[in-house]
Amino acid sequence: MKDISSDMLDRIDLKILRMLQENGRFTNAEIAQQVNVSAATCHRRTQRLFDEGYIKDVRAMVDPKRLGFGTLVIVGIVLDRSTPEAIAEFEHAVEGIEAILDCDLVAGDFDYLLRIRVKDMEDYHHLLAKNLIALPGVRQARTFFVVREVKTNARLKI
Repeated sequence: MKDISSDMLDRIDLKILRMLQENGRFTNAEIAQQVNVSAATCHRRTQRLFDEGYIKDVRAMVDPKRLGFGTLVIVGIVLDRSTPEAIAEFEHAVEGIEAILDCDLVAGDFDYLLRIRVKDMEDYHHLLAKNLIALPGVRQARTFFVVREVKTNARLKI
């Protein structure tokens, strides 16, 4: 996918994006009415935003605590080597662990930051002992338990 700057989008496209960021359940008719275009035009534009990669996905935001996953953990990972092969092997292994919500390659004290959702500290300890430490190339895993989530799922200012 090519990188396309937002200056290639007009005010209608941007308003569609803002509305869908606010509420992914808006109907095409509701969006069309708000942006002052026909439903067919709105549908075409929205589809183009998907096709060109501006909209990656639309999904429900579930409450993890209501589902029994009340513990959020950030883990800093340091690999023992930073070769392309070691990085690829680690990233492939991470894909198979469902508790890992996000995995980002970073610059700084760690090679990766993982965002993990588990039931409780015991559940995390089990995950750490069975999975995280056993990931290919992991030299160190530093754990940070999130005490309170202050800002999550912020919308882009567009």
